[in-house]
Amino acid sequence: MSSAHFDRIALIGIGLIGSSLARIIRQEGLAREIVISTRSPETLARAEELKLGDRYCTDAGEAVVDADLVIVSVPVGASEAVARAIASHLKPGAILTDVGSTKASVVSQMAPHVPEGVHFIPGHPIAGTEHSGPDAGFASLFQNRWCILTPIEGTDPSAVDRLAAFWTACGSNVDVMDPQHHDLVLAIVSHLPHIIAYNIVGTADDLETVTKSEVIKYSASGFRDFTRLAASDPTMWRDVCLHNKDAILEMLSRFSEDLAALQRAIRWGDGQALFDLFTRTRGIRRSIIEAGQETAAPDFGRQKS
Repeated sequence: MSSAHFDRIALIGIGLIGSSLARIIRQEGLAREIVISTRSPETLARAEELKLGDRYCTDAGEAVVDADLVIVSVPVGASEAVARAIASHLKPGAILTDVGSTKASVVSQMAPHVPEGVHFIPGHPIAGTEHSGPDAGFASLFQNRWCILTPIEGTDPSAVDRLAAFWTACGSNVDVMDPQHHDLVLAIVSHLPHIIAYNIVGTADDLETVTKSEVIKYSASGFRDFTRLAASDPTMWRDVCLHNKDAILEMLSRFSEDLAALQRAIRWGDGQALFDLFTRTRGIRRSIIEAGQETAAPDFGRQKS
């Protein structure tokens, strides 16, 4: 048996991440059985229509019985409720992980309910689109993307290695870091950009001198990309803001200071300061492409609809 292979994997939540996991697990043969659970009977029925799993149930506790790997893919605000529901049903030796975008909050919510003998290893695959639901997933979602694991103190290293091997088999690059450090890093590279996008699109919508039809009609590529981020799951991003508020507020404060400096450069006609900033940030874009985390293809390589 491969170190990435599990006899039974339970997926709690079957949105974009959960359904993508179901597809890659099936494609790569990473489990003999996939059990899917979600609270919505309609969503569960759709997952069954798509043949994403082998068994389906609305009861999360029932879903995790005898599972070797349990992956919780729910908004981070629901983490504690899920942990309470499944705790008594987890078998000794099972690995319990999640895919939430904040980690310190997930640890504080879930860890107190994890029974002795279960390996709790929070995780975060940094991959996604603006779409959600079981139809949104695809097997290549994690290809060459990072998955960060944030094991808590005392976690069995062999369990961490086995979970890392699983994510590697899904196509991910794996890194390990402290939960608090993860939250600070993600606040700037993910959370703040989404918050700014939501705010910019909201501002455009609120401007009385610009009608919605004009915003849509004259949208340039920059605004279109902001709307892509701003179309992300509202429940998920509400929970991210509430559960990583300290790190997000710190990054917002720094951003506000830098924005004030940019305002001064524009007001004073400081062309050199503007040129230096735009040159430096252009270099960051190039380094992201060179790292394989984006494509240089026109329009970000997106297919025309």
